[in-house]
Amino acid sequence: MRSSNPVFSRRGFSRDNGHAGFNAAPQAGGPAVGTNPYATNPYATNPYAPQQGAGHGAGPQAPARTDVMTIDDVVTRTAMTLGTVILTAVLSWVLLPVDEANIGKSYGIAIGAALVALVLSLIQSFKRRPTPALILAYAAFEGVFLGVISSAVSTYIAPGVVIQAVMGTMAVFAGVLFAYKMRWIRVTRRFYGFVMAAAMGFLLLMVANMLFSVFGGGDGLGFRSGGLGIIFGIVGIVLGACFLALDFKQVEDGVAYGAPREESWLAAFGLTLTLVWIYLEMLRLLSILQGND
Repeated sequence: MRSSNPVFSRRGFSRDNGHAGFNAAPQAGGPAVGTNPYATNPYATNPYAPQQGAGHGAGPQAPARTDVMTIDDVVTRTAMTLGTVILTAVLSWVLLPVDEANIGKSYGIAIGAALVALVLSLIQSFKRRPTPALILAYAAFEGVFLGVISSAVSTYIAPGVVIQAVMGTMAVFAGVLFAYKMRWIRVTRRFYGFVMAAAMGFLLLMVANMLFSVFGGGDGLGFRSGGLGIIFGIVGIVLGACFLALDFKQVEDGVAYGAPREESWLAAFGLTLTLVWIYLEMLRLLSILQGND
């Protein structure tokens, strides 16, 4: 199963990375094989995976692996990654003020940090295996960018909106997780195709708006303010929620089919990217709503 998350969309967890002994059947509690198109073993192509149905005399079975990814691994790595984002965001808020005397310097550092975070995320996305140092470095630079931007929005546009955006992001995460666990959200091929098409359309419109803003001045096509800004802010948050559902499915499959433990870093990275997306869209939407009061 591939998710819309740029980390997960390139491949499933390390299905072909040479790890021996992936389980041919899901672990207890995992999705049952054959219940839907995405429930087949994503590691079945591994030549070292033990075969199902092997009877007496079929040869020795590969020993069960103990270094497989668990939900606890994913939670721990995600907490470390998000904790790094939050820590550097708080530090940048305090150490890089956006007052009249320092706003140029702070903005410059924030833009530079955002570019570094983008490069690091792209490097990790195209690596065959997760690199914890690279992921944590991305989180640190992303936090610097978020801290300065959040401080600027809170100071000049909508005081108090940052706490609201954080709470809103947490609510979206909890809501999607609950709905996914209750199976109110079912990740199917149709769901995946719809989310990908909607995401491509959303990004193309945002790029067009940016180009019109740069070359035409003003607010471009108006997607970042007013009524259209509110609509597109809601769409952006809904897309982020859909990304979370796809990411949860990816993690569930990785745990069920015995992905190696190191892949929990990849899960943490992908979930962090999605949560940053939701937070930024939430921050923009709430800023527009408060500005219209």
